[in-house]
Amino acid sequence: MTDNPPSHDRHFQRRQKAAIAGLHLPTAEELLRGMAFFREDLADDIREYSSRLSGRVKKRKRTGLELLATSLDELGVEQSEDGVLAVEAALDLIDDAQGLPIDECRLRCRFYRAFFGNGQATALIAGEIAHLASGELGHARGLDLLSRSLGWAMQSRELNRRQRAGVVVQRYSDWFGPEVETYSVHFRNAIKSGTVDYQEPQDSARDGPATSSWNDDSSEHHGRPADGVVVISGIGNDTTAEGKRVEREFAKFKQRPLPLSTMPALAGIRSRLVAEFPHAGAVVDNVLEGLMGRPTVRIRPIIFHGSPGGGKTRFARRLSEELGTPYELISCGGLSDSAIGGTARRWSSGEPSLPVMVVRMHECAGPVVILDEIEKIGTGRHNGNVHDVLIGLFEPETSRRWHDPYLQAHCDLSHVSWLMTANSVEPIPAALRDRCRILSFPDPEADHLPVFATRILERLYIDAGHDPRWATPLEGFELNALASVWTGGSLRKLERLVERLREARERARRQQ
Repeated sequence: MTDNPPSHDRHFQRRQKAAIAGLHLPTAEELLRGMAFFREDLADDIREYSSRLSGRVKKRKRTGLELLATSLDELGVEQSEDGVLAVEAALDLIDDAQGLPIDECRLRCRFYRAFFGNGQATALIAGEIAHLASGELGHARGLDLLSRSLGWAMQSRELNRRQRAGVVVQRYSDWFGPEVETYSVHFRNAIKSGTVDYQEPQDSARDGPATSSWNDDSSEHHGRPADGVVVISGIGNDTTAEGKRVEREFAKFKQRPLPLSTMPALAGIRSRLVAEFPHAGAVVDNVLEGLMGRPTVRIRPIIFHGSPGGGKTRFARRLSEELGTPYELISCGGLSDSAIGGTARRWSSGEPSLPVMVVRMHECAGPVVILDEIEKIGTGRHNGNVHDVLIGLFEPETSRRWHDPYLQAHCDLSHVSWLMTANSVEPIPAALRDRCRILSFPDPEADHLPVFATRILERLYIDAGHDPRWATPLEGFELNALASVWTGGSLRKLERLVERLREARERARRQQ
């Protein structure tokens, strides 16, 4: 078997780069083989394809094509699954398709509908990819396509399961591709090793309707082992004195597969997070929906945007803890240059990039980096800019081969998760915002006072080194006193009030 899958074919790579740059509209077959959408965006691809095909249809000036042209124009204006279905319906009414790529259009429409979360279309695409694989068996590219076909088939099953369970997911297109790729890599590794460690899930929806959209706990995935990832493949210029020093420093990590955190049961996590953050249930669901179906933990870059004191930072920490993923919390108030991306070893202050240091600290290929108050990052460019570095670290292609100036070698940082908090998103550059999911973190409300006050009181006892069970439950008059002052908003203010209440309790106890 020759090691020459399509993803490494030079011609394919050239066209892939052209597609990303907006210079080449991928064909339907290239999409089946894994090429990125036009400008790496589903909506841009739909707009470009609709515009081009509409122009071709209108040039034919034949009767019977008016509905197709109109449907394509409407799809170019508003990209939706209904719009794609309208184009497919128009294709069915064409009597004379001579000179038009009707089959190509049907296939592309199915591809689009799959990315809108349609399980049936996803299954049909899996079959098309399998058909391509059947003609290339015996070559590495056949294995690549076969694994991809199985990944799409698995995704089809998952989409249908979610539909039966009543799960409502927003913006399937944001995570559809990464989720399919996760399945594909799993099958590819299993096929290459000659073993399959995947166990058939116990699908609760199979036996009857689910009582909750989180009823399955995503348990059909959390039992898979987390494959190790080699983050540091080598050290550059390792024959020099400095190179030898860095080589010794990272000898433990060179060519060593580091573990990824296996996806835990999501239903339990949801219950605990919603109980702790009752005002942020929609945020909890949004984040966890993006993790469904993944065998290991990896979160697309997220910015939690909300008022100061709303609990954003604590939520990011608790989310990481619940997912069982090591994390580091970084305050952005003092960040102003590109040192987060690493400093060259020739300087006395030379050090690896921040994600490399976090990976080394926790010996994990997929830790979480929490950037607190990212809007406070300086915008000067005297010694580089943090935003520019983050843009590269957030991109899958560049993070997979991130050049660390201290190591002077490429590192695979594509499994690192980034969570950010912001009181305001306006200071954050648009290029960085475009690469993140921005989730509005709501303010705590007065109705949640008993929950927040009780948890704060318990935490104060823990911080003082006491068993939280020593905390006498808050009485009605105490809650009423707190409610008269705190009507929602900042939890920091509520913490100060509860602290005063605790101190008053202690004084009263000592006077007895």
